[in-house]
Amino acid sequence: MDKIKVLEKYLPTGAAPLIVKWIDYFKCEFKISRSRNSKFGDYRPPFQGKGHRISVNHNLNPYAFLVTTVHEFAHLYTWNQHKNLIKPHGAEWKANFKKMMQPFFEQQVFPADITFAITAYLNNPGASSCSDLNLYRTLRKYDNNAATATTIEKIPLKAVFKIKDGRVFRKEEQLRKRFRCVEISTKRIYLFSPVAEVELVEVA
Repeated sequence: MDKIKVLEKYLPTGAAPLIVKWIDYFKCEFKISRSRNSKFGDYRPPFQGKGHRISVNHNLNPYAFLVTTVHEFAHLYTWNQHKNLIKPHGAEWKANFKKMMQPFFEQQVFPADITFAITAYLNNPGASSCSDLNLYRTLRKYDNNAATATTIEKIPLKAVFKIKDGRVFRKEEQLRKRFRCVEISTKRIYLFSPVAEVELVEVA
């Protein structure tokens, strides 16, 4: 099946042709992946006869899918230039990420609020788009379940909640950017992002 037609199902209007050009130019294996809680996307450099490999979660909204895709291609481009001699998210990667985002700004692919959030993020992009809470919140507004999703920052202090793997926690105080939470069964402490999706649990 035509790569552009496949990617058009996941990307904003007008973005697919350039992504396909990158896939072909860099001879990259591009995989639309199952949902992963720990990451939106992944880049693997050439290894044991395999070429560049990028995977992006299938369940991202089109704008989050594009931001993640560009993020991973910036890793590929930076690896071609420097191999493993630099930090993964250092100045070289930041410059490439900024450069590779530019065509999509020129095409006006993003709504105004996402363009603003990405521009602010690009001034000093972090390790991932979800590490920048402003960009992450802005992207999440375009999720299908945005109105009904329950996140850590929305629930009260001391509320009990569970995550996708079934483990149950109690929300405690905020420590800088993350919330301290106690796993009920083990009493272990975990730090949760304010925008982590959870399900409230009724306590008898």
